[in-house]
Amino acid sequence: MACRAGCCCSSIGTLNEDNARFLMLALLIIVYLLCGAAVFSALEHPKEKLAKERWAQRIEQFTHKYNLSQDDLKNFLRNYEEANVAGIRVDATRPRWDFAGAFYFVGTVVSTIGFGMTTPVTIAGKIFLIFYGLIGCAATILFFNLFLERVITVIAFVLKSCHERRERRKAGPAQNCQRPSTDSRERRTDSLAGWKPSVYCVMLILGVAAIVVSCCASAMYSAAEDWEYLDALYFCFVAFSTIGFGDMVSNQREMYKAQVAYRVGNFLFILTGVCCIYSLFNVISIVIKQVLNWLLRRLETPCRCPGRGNRHPRRNVVAPGHMRTRRDESIETDGVNDSEADGRRMSGEMISMKDFLAANKVNLAIMQKQLSEMANGHPRQLGSSSRHNEFSGGVGALGIMNNRLAETSADR
Repeated sequence: MACRAGCCCSSIGTLNEDNARFLMLALLIIVYLLCGAAVFSALEHPKEKLAKERWAQRIEQFTHKYNLSQDDLKNFLRNYEEANVAGIRVDATRPRWDFAGAFYFVGTVVSTIGFGMTTPVTIAGKIFLIFYGLIGCAATILFFNLFLERVITVIAFVLKSCHERRERRKAGPAQNCQRPSTDSRERRTDSLAGWKPSVYCVMLILGVAAIVVSCCASAMYSAAEDWEYLDALYFCFVAFSTIGFGDMVSNQREMYKAQVAYRVGNFLFILTGVCCIYSLFNVISIVIKQVLNWLLRRLETPCRCPGRGNRHPRRNVVAPGHMRTRRDESIETDGVNDSEADGRRMSGEMISMKDFLAANKVNLAIMQKQLSEMANGHPRQLGSSSRHNEFSGGVGALGIMNNRLAETSADR
């Protein structure tokens, strides 16, 4: 069947790349949710049924023992649930709405953790929370993005210093003892100018940092809260990733040993953990985007209609259109050999991990260039159209977003 304009290309080929990536990501998230629901249902549903049966037996035994009607007992339990929402517990707990408890509450609000153990019950408190959270959450997200910039800057400096040491070792001990000549210094400068940190190294370092912070925090929580270590580790992930179920909440007892030190440590661990996990999520999202790009290239069929030829590459969020038209010589892409890659695509053979990582280097060039500029201390030089635009700068996810805003505002 002939397509529009006499072209019989597939619909995937005519779909905008950004829209295709968005639809593919939405489809993969739906599949991911369905798989997660199946796994959790298989793991937790039998336990839920058993708990309901045990609770029904306890209600029946209690009413029979004390000669109570089940309706009266259920009404009493409903009253306790209302008191529980207001912060009243059977065991002694710290006050929820003194200054320290309110400070803990607003911290969970602006960090978007939202444990749910403390909620406003007055109309004025609920209205104030709406406006307070609107500004606080936006400011905290900006803080997380700025934290990500500085973390990546430090990582880039460390990786650059390691690269310089390797270059000196390759030069040999004899050359290190002698005074370097002008040509050798220029060659070393050229080699460092073309160097860029690996995004995968940044992701690995952030992952190790998040694991170290979580393990140290879990050791503190298991000792202070009398939790099992795995339960404390579970709490750390739920809190640091801002999921915040509320089934386990730290710092809720009335008294602790070394209470001041524990509360300060709890605040610092939550702040550091949320920043590390947020930074890790941003870097992982960039890698996921490259996987989607690779899948789109695998699904894309070249146009074989006469006179069509090769179409121009579409505009991309990571690599804008004006940057895709020419190859920046300062960025070493180390791409896959075109003939070998084309042969693999034509044969339908599964791409190897080596080719996959090499192809990702081409797509991650913009991210790597930002890391290199931050490591060398040189700001990003924008084009003439966006040089004076307020949307500029940034590293990682924030830099990609700012570049996209700069392009769209300049087009207007």
